[in-house]
Amino acid sequence: MRPTVDETLMRIAQMWEQRSTCSRNHVGVVIAKDGRTLGSGYNGAPAGMPHCEHQVIEFSPNLRSALGQQMAGKVGMSNGCRVSIHAEANALAYCARNGVSVEGGTIYTTLSPCYACSQLVIAAGLVRVMYGRAYRDVEGIQLLNQAGITVEKWVGLS
Repeated sequence: MRPTVDETLMRIAQMWEQRSTCSRNHVGVVIAKDGRTLGSGYNGAPAGMPHCEHQVIEFSPNLRSALGQQMAGKVGMSNGCRVSIHAEANALAYCARNGVSVEGGTIYTTLSPCYACSQLVIAAGLVRVMYGRAYRDVEGIQLLNQAGITVEKWVGLS
């Protein structure tokens, strides 16, 4: 059976996800308009910089207690990533560097955008977001909805 354009572009985003160099999360993105790819990207360190390596920091029960309810029930937490560029930002930067307008286009992403990436999507003039997995923080999707951007979860992505 012939795949739809959305399925094709989401599968391509999955392939880009496999290129991710961040050990914390893997995300792939394709930006398209009228079914044609304008740009793509994945999350990872800027070109020429060492890849991201993250560790989970274990907190003692006493320290967890001192940190309060925010840490209740958590065994540890990631120290976050200050090196990796998000896949959406990488793809949009590629388009900008090469003079490719994404206005009116769709971004296909394997993980729903965070708040900051949602701001970039809005500012770039994209009109539709299709995502695979939901990011832990839904504020990005909420912002996109407030801006009138069409947001769809693609059920074919695992």
